[in-house]
Amino acid sequence: MSQWLVLTLAMVAACGVVLTITVLKERRISEDDDPTETPDVLEYLTMMVGVVYAIVLGLAIAGVWEARSAAEDTVRTEAQALHEVSARARAYPAPIRDRIRSDVGTYVSYVVHKEWPVMSEKGELTDRGTALLTKVRADVTDYRPRNDFEGQSYQPLVDQVAVADGARSARADAAGSTLPGVVWFGLIIGGAISIGVMFTLQIRRSGRELLMAGLFSALIAFLLFLVWDFDAPFSRDLAAAAPFFDLFPHP
Repeated sequence: MSQWLVLTLAMVAACGVVLTITVLKERRISEDDDPTETPDVLEYLTMMVGVVYAIVLGLAIAGVWEARSAAEDTVRTEAQALHEVSARARAYPAPIRDRIRSDVGTYVSYVVHKEWPVMSEKGELTDRGTALLTKVRADVTDYRPRNDFEGQSYQPLVDQVAVADGARSARADAAGSTLPGVVWFGLIIGGAISIGVMFTLQIRRSGRELLMAGLFSALIAFLLFLVWDFDAPFSRDLAAAAPFFDLFPHP
């Protein structure tokens, strides 16, 4: 299901629920009810609930955004290191160079097309991907330089393979959800409470009140969607794999 469709459905559902409850609540209010009689303490508590929830929601968004940025940097580091391995292999004889580049290409293709869906669904990497990167490492480390020129390229190649391996391990750590379940529970319950306290203010069916109630509920739904979308950076689509496509045009 498209992310935009999920967002639209969530916002429409939130608005629909709030507006429906408002209309039904209005029908049950007696004619002699005075909306100006809302106690000041209720208005104060409503404001405080909104402020506290805004702080918690803001911290959650900042946390998942930071985790997403770190995950994207990890992918960029891995892709760049593998690209350097392919580029620096030009110092080696043609058979060795071609084998290294072929194995790097095989690994990148597998990561993008095979391992990424597994990582998205299960939050873990595959043994096959690890084996392919191990083969790249073996291609680099098993070769014995024949002259000083090849010797000068040997250690940088080994270092870049180590960087790619470290980035792969970091990608495995970032594959799962960032926020624990208890935080999600708090965000959802807090959102429901924040919307629910609006009804203590005796919302009527005037156009302005219904508009603001609908916009507020839609905003809460959008912000929760934002947290959900950033929470697992590798589980929505291939956008996070862009560095592989940029550096390896035909993976």
